[in-house]
Amino acid sequence: MIGDFMNFFDKFFKKVENKTKVDKDTIISLATKLQKGNLKDEATLREVISTLSSLTGKQVTKEKEDKIIETILKEKKKKSVDKMF
Repeated sequence: MIGDFMNFFDKFFKKVENKTKVDKDTIISLATKLQKGNLKDEATLREVISTLSSLTGKQVTKEKEDKIIETILKEKKKKSVDKMF
């Protein structure tokens, strides 16, 4: 049963890797950063943006990176305030 489950995920990651050219370890590493990282921390957000930029081959300007971070931080504050009521 566990073997079938692992086989499924191995095949899944292989398909993703073939389509995106991003390997399983990189995907898991990024997911872990997102899950365990402090997304209210600007340095963490910059690292994630940089990683995604490298993975996708899309350049993110400093201005665009700043705007993304500003938007995420604003949204996080808004959700935190919403949860208080």
